[in-house]
Amino acid sequence: MSAKGIVFDIKEFAVFDGPGIRTTVFFKGCPLRCKWCHNPEGFSFSPQLLVSYNSCSHCGKCEAVCPSPENCVSCGRCVSICPLGLRHISGVEYSAEELAAKLLKDANYLRLADGGYTVSGGEPTAQPEFLLELLRRLRGSHRTMETSGFCNGEIFQTMLDETELIMMDLKLVDAELHRRFTGQDNAPVLENLTRLRKSGKPFIIRIPLIPGVNDTRENLQTTADLLLDSGSLLKVEILPYHKTAGAKYGMVSVKYDPDFDAEREPNTDIQIFTGRGIPCAVL
Repeated sequence: MSAKGIVFDIKEFAVFDGPGIRTTVFFKGCPLRCKWCHNPEGFSFSPQLLVSYNSCSHCGKCEAVCPSPENCVSCGRCVSICPLGLRHISGVEYSAEELAAKLLKDANYLRLADGGYTVSGGEPTAQPEFLLELLRRLRGSHRTMETSGFCNGEIFQTMLDETELIMMDLKLVDAELHRRFTGQDNAPVLENLTRLRKSGKPFIIRIPLIPGVNDTRENLQTTADLLLDSGSLLKVEILPYHKTAGAKYGMVSVKYDPDFDAEREPNTDIQIFTGRGIPCAVL
């Protein structure tokens, strides 16, 4: 029986998630709670109702069909009834077999465009059986995994063996700060970074640059030092914090509480990396 998993988006014609033109699959569910995350619908492993409350006219049609007004169960009855189309369910269950069949319809086109498939999230390794089967069914195409690196080492190694490229976030080197801003210890992340560096697998490091959190010279220097002599490191990509990061939190009825100065511009001094011979660019 094919493994099943939950996906919250499939983005076609993606050009920032690996080489060429790609299809990116966003897995639902993440063990981290990064204070700056701009995809809060990726936190939960279950389907969720997303509502654009700011545009709601309060016509009451959704309330009339809701079977559980005190505790939303994401049944979706209100989605089609909304006259302004402000409601949708984030999260669709697929079997790996049916998702692969859906994706592979574009395999020839993506191959001609020097692209392929990227699995992202959320955190794709948090659905390991579904992820592994999907990657195996996509063999023959270029497969990229975008990951936080926060997962069991055995799982990470298995995914290394089933991908052509890894794009890994490296948020904070300091363990205490990592726990404060992501809710988790970074020991698994650093251990998997070591596995990645030793594997010879081509990889890209992405740093979501957050003002006053990880844009300090100390953190960037320590990060650069960790990446020295990484023969298969292609480049470091700096992703400066975007002020619209909290836009979707209200849609999932979650308060956006960034715990840092979201108005300040982050330090984007890439000389810290390029001066050590590490290719680096600000996206």
